[in-house]
Amino acid sequence: MTKAVLIVNPSSGGEKGKEYAALALDTIESMYDEVVIKETTKGGDAEVFAKAAAKESVEAVFVMGGDGTVNECICGLAEEAYRPKLGIIPLGTVNDVGRALGIPLNPEAAIRMLPKAVTKELDIGKVNESYFIDVIAIGKIPEAVKNVGVDQKTRLGSLAYFIEGAKAFADSQSYSFKLALDDEIIEQESSLVLIALTNSVGGFENMIPHAKIDDGYLHLIALKGKTLMDKVKLIPKVISGNAADANETLYRKFKSGKIAITDENTHLISNIDGDEGFELPLILQVLPRHITMFIPEKTNQ
Repeated sequence: MTKAVLIVNPSSGGEKGKEYAALALDTIESMYDEVVIKETTKGGDAEVFAKAAAKESVEAVFVMGGDGTVNECICGLAEEAYRPKLGIIPLGTVNDVGRALGIPLNPEAAIRMLPKAVTKELDIGKVNESYFIDVIAIGKIPEAVKNVGVDQKTRLGSLAYFIEGAKAFADSQSYSFKLALDDEIIEQESSLVLIALTNSVGGFENMIPHAKIDDGYLHLIALKGKTLMDKVKLIPKVISGNAADANETLYRKFKSGKIAITDENTHLISNIDGDEGFELPLILQVLPRHITMFIPEKTNQ
């Protein structure tokens, strides 16, 4: 007898979680003998539900929510000896993981593709004592974006992130980072550091076009420029997929490392998969092909 668990974040996607839950449940019930639906009410619920599903050895876990909810499920599964297959129904504001995997961003289309989906083993990242599957952001822009509230996201969607990010974009403040990446030590002044597992970062699907979610690497981009003009020059390169090769950025791929601030009096908080993360320093490691996910049958990822 096969069993699956459906985890729904009802506040994601303009609070449309409940609207699509019935269709998701009906579809997944056609794939498994038994489906249990779990609805989150607070942060951390999805992690608890996913961990319990792994311990119960269910065949699959499906998560309906944004990148933060997906992250919680990854954290719940990552340390378990047995890890169920994971399916994503994107319902958040940015949905980077769904974009990177070629999963339809329309929830109904994402649900209807599940019966024909195939599976793929994907990398995840470990950061300190937690995990991530999308991106870690450090600097002024993620500091501003973390202040975007649920009401703003419901009313404005991804525009809410753009508005807050644009305010920080013009800020000239930068930080002195010490980057220990595999066997290389780099000191870099930067206003923004990103560590990604996929090509899609913040909704820009070609931010790191050569990054693959199963290539066994973490990908770091640090913005070098301090002035507004330096940052403005980078915009078309981000859009065209050339940010990693730009003179205005530092790019490295690595398997393990440490990111710290050289000024011990500076306290900087990271943003992990869209939610507030750890204060620096960060200890990072890639876990190759650690999670098995459902992806569209014809995806190139």
